[in-house]
Amino acid sequence: MTDYLKIADPEWFKQRVTGIVFCVFAAFALLAVRLFHLQVIGGEEYRRLSASNCIRLESIDAPRGLIFDRTGDMMVDNRPAFDVSIIPRDARPVEETVGNLAGLLHFTAEELMEKIREKRRLASYKPVLLRKDIGRNTLAAIEVQRYDLPGVVINVTPRRHYLYDQSAAHVLGYLGEISNEELSCGKFPDCRPGDFVGKFGVEKTFESVLRGERGGRQVEVNAKGQVVRVLQTVDARPGHNVYLTIDRGLQQKAEEMLRGAAGAVVAMDPGTGEILAMVSSPSFDQNAFVSGMTYDQWEALISNPNRPMENKAVQGEYPPASTYKIVTAIAGLEEGVIDEKTTFYCPGFHRFGNRVYRCWKKGGHGSVEVVRALAESCDVFFYQVGQRVGVDRLAQYATALGLGSPTGVALDHEADGLVPTSAWKRKKTGIPWQGGENLSIAIGQGYNLVTPIQMLGLFAAIGNGGIQYRPQILKRIENTQGEVVRSESPTEAARIEFSGKTMELVRRGLWEAVNTVGGTAFRSRWSAVDISGKTGTAQVVGRKEEETADDQEEVAHYHKDHAWFVAYAPSEEPKIAVAVIVEHGEHGSSTAAPIARAMIETYLGGKSGGQKLAKRE
Repeated sequence: MTDYLKIADPEWFKQRVTGIVFCVFAAFALLAVRLFHLQVIGGEEYRRLSASNCIRLESIDAPRGLIFDRTGDMMVDNRPAFDVSIIPRDARPVEETVGNLAGLLHFTAEELMEKIREKRRLASYKPVLLRKDIGRNTLAAIEVQRYDLPGVVINVTPRRHYLYDQSAAHVLGYLGEISNEELSCGKFPDCRPGDFVGKFGVEKTFESVLRGERGGRQVEVNAKGQVVRVLQTVDARPGHNVYLTIDRGLQQKAEEMLRGAAGAVVAMDPGTGEILAMVSSPSFDQNAFVSGMTYDQWEALISNPNRPMENKAVQGEYPPASTYKIVTAIAGLEEGVIDEKTTFYCPGFHRFGNRVYRCWKKGGHGSVEVVRALAESCDVFFYQVGQRVGVDRLAQYATALGLGSPTGVALDHEADGLVPTSAWKRKKTGIPWQGGENLSIAIGQGYNLVTPIQMLGLFAAIGNGGIQYRPQILKRIENTQGEVVRSESPTEAARIEFSGKTMELVRRGLWEAVNTVGGTAFRSRWSAVDISGKTGTAQVVGRKEEETADDQEEVAHYHKDHAWFVAYAPSEEPKIAVAVIVEHGEHGSSTAAPIARAMIETYLGGKSGGQKLAKRE
């Protein structure tokens, strides 16, 4: 009854209505104030933001460190590249934008849509890379049609550039897109899908040094994904610069001399172990791996019988042929099987059991001792030494001289080579070692396998008096301010602990091989400087007993012998050692030795920064 009377009371009803009106008025007043602030005071700013602006983080790739030769001559640089990406959320309708873009990128719309579908697991505001490294004409065409291409962005990134086409490709290596396995292995913590990392050579070995630190920027973009302004930037930090021990002038000379042939050339400073040149032929174009290679191009590389993707200087395994005779000579001298005056008669062949083993010289060498046997490469002399020493004692000396194991050069996939023993053969084949196999092993045939860099290290140690240095390709590392952050010093790997007399006889034999009439490399002597070296002709396939080297003309190219020459110069205090192998080059004296001489002349003649020597009268 009381509530009814209140409602019927006009004064009470009036108070309630007034309160409600006041509340409604207050609400509208607050709304009007807020609208005034939004439209008048902050109108311009909010109109700009109202166009669906948002803030995003963009990655900035770090410029990769540069690579120089020992003299500071740049070999690897970075160049700007323009990559086209699309942000699906900003490109709506995506199909229409892709249709407008496809013709400019020389793709079909379906091909571009497939790229986008492959990345559908990414957030819609993440860019999807459509094409890398577009040309300037394509860039200009996209910029002209920018407003018809919402969500399309162009990023400028540093792209690797190898300055000298195919030069030092096996040393420098190349970059490739990081794989899923590499991303998950934990060795590339700052890398993302699509990044390029070192895959081979120096680029891989010094990946952590060359790769810089990624930067980033905070940007404000509009509804079309276009950057309105940059809010904040953290600059990328470039990688360190790498200086190699390679002498580019000498490197180019070796490449020039080996052009058109398959094989390897590697040169070293015998006093430090620094690699002055390393060539594997045929080579390949490293820039093709960065810019993109077609399936057909890749197939052509990997199916090439001359193996352009193999670094033959450190991965190629070959019979050492007559270059191995210094191992046999050292073993014979050290074991007391022969001495300086021991002679064997060479009629041009040697009978062992029911087989005849021939010397390369059809008429024979007559009576020879160890120095002349090395100089003229008498097979019969070393047959008899090998027969007396035996495979297992030969293996001990070969191993002590650095054969049969990697040298430790800072390049991937270095081969071991092979120093056979009687136990190794029994384990490998189940067949006991045969006496006649000692003869083949003694002249560097049979199961023997070496790499060019192993033979180079052996000859360098003979030349420098017995120190085997670890082959070194890094000179120093500098930061972008030119401060040295790491410097390499010669590393002694082993010492040849043989008698001085043995070393003297071997060195004399190597000197006579080049500097005396009858020496196998006499035609490659140099009047300015004494060169010491050893030729070799390695059989690829066995010949019948009645065949001689003259019959090689009738043999298919890939069955022809490999040509070896390993040398150092000057003979007394060597500044350079060179190992050359020309696959199927047949004769070391005529094919490989001239290449080594040209390199020695180039380096010691001062044409590539080497020490210039006065010509002797």
